[in-house]
Amino acid sequence: MQIRRAGVIGLSTALVLSRRKDIQVTIVSKHMPGDYDIEYASPWAGANYWPVGKPGSKLQQFEKATWPELERICREVPEAGVHFQDSRIYGRTKDAGSATGQWFEELCKEDAWFKDVAPNFRVLPKSELPPDCDTGTAFTSVCINTAVYLPWILGQCVKNGVVVKRGVLSHVSEAGAYHPSGRADVVVNCTGLMASKLGGVMDSKVYPGRGQIVLIRSEPGTMYTTSGTDDGPDEATYIMQRAVGGGTILGGCLQHGSWESQPDPNLAQRIMQRAIDLCPSLAPKTGKVNELSIIRHGVGLRPMRPGGPRVEIEEIGGTWVVHEYGHAGYGYQSGWGSSWEAERLVLQVLGRLDGPKAKL
Repeated sequence: MQIRRAGVIGLSTALVLSRRKDIQVTIVSKHMPGDYDIEYASPWAGANYWPVGKPGSKLQQFEKATWPELERICREVPEAGVHFQDSRIYGRTKDAGSATGQWFEELCKEDAWFKDVAPNFRVLPKSELPPDCDTGTAFTSVCINTAVYLPWILGQCVKNGVVVKRGVLSHVSEAGAYHPSGRADVVVNCTGLMASKLGGVMDSKVYPGRGQIVLIRSEPGTMYTTSGTDDGPDEATYIMQRAVGGGTILGGCLQHGSWESQPDPNLAQRIMQRAIDLCPSLAPKTGKVNELSIIRHGVGLRPMRPGGPRVEIEEIGGTWVVHEYGHAGYGYQSGWGSSWEAERLVLQVLGRLDGPKAKL
């Protein structure tokens, strides 16, 4: 079995498959945990659990299935870099139809489907809303330190015997050559945004959803977001404190179709000031941006895909491929559910639950 790409989706799927004694897994990826590159979205994520999948969608199913595993890891595996955080979602009616308004549509509903999934869900009274917001909810979520979580998953894979290799592929059929045996029975394609450029796949539906963040040292203790801003239809405000000293992410934006890798300093100023306005404890002395202690600025390109993630089987030039990409900005909150679906498809391709060891 060959896993193509070591982002959160690829790593999670490799770990799920590696728990089966009848499957030998190899990961091949251009980028690995610890790398920071514009092609590699996972390190730049917040990352947290703010469900956005529409009821009945594949993404919604994955998000619902993923929460119990995130909760378990948070309670039982402190070294994974996941912690619980109170979360507040603020919605503005005037954001309906905007890029960020559509992004947050499900998240802002007072009768959200996840009210029976995320703990302590409640609708916020008007007295607890910012002046420009019409609706709001609160619930217990998690926030993940990606710099700890990704290496932890990779370490668990290696513990289970997964072989890990660096490689750059021009065509999906080349993946099998990286397996120690020289071939793979199934390739799991977790290439994210690069699915738009990988030979044999070339999915024209996949495009970048550019996000820009500022990582600071403050600890607000609560995660916040609003459905939009008055600074533009593709800008939003969110604040996420990562676990185990990972700093706090301030964002952001959703710029459809932009491949720009460098932070926009003007956008960064807006991001920071909006965060302070929403959470004054970030800069309690002056309420100004220059009070913040900045760790880094960053840009990540979400692997957007109309209709949501592609998780399905395809035979490409004699190679069986299980596609698993297009999770936009929701890889962490849908990753385990997606991985279990990919596992089901892999077993379907192999045509058995038992038998000789399969090579992936």
